[in-house]
Amino acid sequence: MTGTRPPMEARLLAQEGLVVLIYVAPIQLAGDDAGVIVYLIDTTRQKILEQQFAQSQKMQAVGQLAGGIAHDFNNLLTAMIGFCDLLLQRHGAGDQSFADIMQIKQNANRAARLVWQLLAFSRQQMLEPRPLDVTDALAELTNLLQRLLGEQVEMHMEHGRDLGMVKVDEGQFDQVIINLAVNARDAMPKGGTLTIRTERRVIAAPVPIQGEDMQPGDYVVITVRDTGMGIAKENLERIFDPFFTTKDVGSGTGLGLSTVYGIITQTGGHISVESAGVDRGAVFTIYLRRLDEKDLAGHGESEAETDRDVTGGGTVLLVEDEDPVRLFGARALRSKGYKVVEARNGEIAIDILGAEPFDLLITDMVMPKVDGAMVIKAARGENAELPVICISGYIDESVLAEVEALDRILFLPKPFSLKQLASKVKEALELP
Repeated sequence: MTGTRPPMEARLLAQEGLVVLIYVAPIQLAGDDAGVIVYLIDTTRQKILEQQFAQSQKMQAVGQLAGGIAHDFNNLLTAMIGFCDLLLQRHGAGDQSFADIMQIKQNANRAARLVWQLLAFSRQQMLEPRPLDVTDALAELTNLLQRLLGEQVEMHMEHGRDLGMVKVDEGQFDQVIINLAVNARDAMPKGGTLTIRTERRVIAAPVPIQGEDMQPGDYVVITVRDTGMGIAKENLERIFDPFFTTKDVGSGTGLGLSTVYGIITQTGGHISVESAGVDRGAVFTIYLRRLDEKDLAGHGESEAETDRDVTGGGTVLLVEDEDPVRLFGARALRSKGYKVVEARNGEIAIDILGAEPFDLLITDMVMPKVDGAMVIKAARGENAELPVICISGYIDESVLAEVEALDRILFLPKPFSLKQLASKVKEALELP
């Protein structure tokens, strides 16, 4: 052998029509009848794994950034909404300032929904997943979807048999379907057809989807197909990125599909997207694990929430490192009849715990040095039955895992209103 020639990569078309990636390494032979040995190595699977890893790393990094931004904004919004509620206690509907205060609160709530979308992408929301019948949920959304789609878009729903139940937060499931429907509508400005199809599908082997392998199992599959303008090949990999949009400036936030991705993955499901190209429509496919009888055991019918008196009594230790949030929380609870002891960080809270008995602990989960989990551990050392409310602008999975297994723990995500805070306190104090 006298040497080698530079290796190269090639794309070959297999017999069944699939594209196969090949690494070609030629080696030159010596002698009068010189020839070449060519090593062909199929690198298709390797390239797929590399792409999946890169996509997964990118989504994780952007998710962490979104979670950090949402944490800061939720603290600001909690104070804005909370102090509006305190002002509304002194200004009735006939007051000249009432409308101005309501306008501030409504816009703060709009901002909160935008942050909610960021948290959905970063998979750091507080969810309340419950068994859900997908067919029933979609039926309840039908009228709303038809109004959103307008007269130019025709909608069809096709339901499979024996779908069973999935475990998902119902409000977020609705948000996923609404976002996909609105995305489809915007892709069909001249009208078209939206088809939502459900089926039960058993997956026998791992399937790569959006940088992760979907494990074998029994799934409920929801397919959302439109006949719109489609998605260019170069945009498919970015379609779930936050703030990425192909719409004109001012026509969208670029958070609709990233919110869908965040909700589905945080729920433990998977979502894929396919498009044959521009003007060829798009297909979004959602996979949610189907619950078996064992999973359904112990889940009773949820009781409807009703308005109730949220005043009460007792001593509450409120631990919050954000001064405006702590000030609002303390004033809100005092206005409802509670005695409130404030601590501006976890270290002070631990020192206070032994000073007097408390009926309830409310603590932020994300604090420097001494976090919420450490405060809860110290509090339970003083009183093993002390009820606790965890408040946070986002979920840190490592911290959450430490307290989720404990009894008498409730969660209240930021931003929250005065009524939501008072209702959660009432619920905590009534725990058996």
